[in-house]
Amino acid sequence: MKKVMIIGRSGSGKTTLIHNILYGKSNAKKTQSIERLHNLIDTPGEYIENPRLYRAILLTSYDVDSVVLVIDSEEDSSIFPPEFASAFNREVIGVVTKIDKKKDFCRAVEFLEKAGVKKIYYTSSKNLTTIEELKNYLLEEGV
Repeated sequence: MKKVMIIGRSGSGKTTLIHNILYGKSNAKKTQSIERLHNLIDTPGEYIENPRLYRAILLTSYDVDSVVLVIDSEEDSSIFPPEFASAFNREVIGVVTKIDKKKDFCRAVEFLEKAGVKKIYYTSSKNLTTIEELKNYLLEEGV
């Protein structure tokens, strides 16, 4: 499995996504600090919500193969600065979560694209088949 760091706003579904990938179900709780679950690194939402903590995100990213930017399908503003993906010297992919809650999540996709993401996955914790493509991608050998 690739080493992956997952970044997103508080409540965007990062921990739920990780639990669904690893265990096929979620028993998620609020992430209080950077946590490593197997090869997946879960970051607290506060790290992206407070630009003073970007340094912790960047330093943690040095040890991973890929960075995943997560955004809730219902977001009405982006937490990620324009071209944020270019801050990482590694692959950056995007994930739109909670797609079952909103049929039109084009705005979330637009936010990820403005952040510099080229590859985007669409997931719902209510339908685990939506997570399979992302899971298979992450299970590929590390770079």
